[in-house]
Amino acid sequence: MSFTKHLRPAIVSFALLSVATGLLYPLLVTGVGKGLFPKQAAGSLIEKDGKAVGSALIGQNFTSPKYFWGRPSATGPMANNAGGSSGSNQGPLNPALADAVKARIAALKAADPDNQLPVPADLVTASSSGLDPHITMAAARYQANRVARERQLSLKEVQRLIAENTEQRDLQVLGEPRVNVLKLNLALDALKP
Repeated sequence: MSFTKHLRPAIVSFALLSVATGLLYPLLVTGVGKGLFPKQAAGSLIEKDGKAVGSALIGQNFTSPKYFWGRPSATGPMANNAGGSSGSNQGPLNPALADAVKARIAALKAADPDNQLPVPADLVTASSSGLDPHITMAAARYQANRVARERQLSLKEVQRLIAENTEQRDLQVLGEPRVNVLKLNLALDALKP
């Protein structure tokens, strides 16, 4: 008798909480998000010729030397997989991390052998999410000569595009100036040959 006395309130509580937390709350949060931040709630998609080509919030895997390259991605099973956001969990003493960084430095040097600038850390190490769409100003400057040469553009023109696509610090104090790689590469593609 006492078991059934407690069973009904437990089932009713479970059902009410399931509806509240599993249905009503997500609908409320989604509605508020779409109302206040419609672009972000829709994925911050970037369109070209009416087609979505990526998100301003998720890195892209550019490998052609005529494009700026973003940060390496540690997501699996493929790079920049938003469904598998994670870091590599490799510490600074891990030989696998050291080998990966050496290989990335070698690839950067092979793509631009005359470049004497120091290789920026963000071009050889993944971010904690593995999805970072931005690179530092140093990383953009490091790649500017290669991109200018590959596209047969002047270095000044490429530097102008970097400056035009630089995002400043949030609230003037948070973070560092940065460049969204996808937006910069789309600006390069928009130049008339």
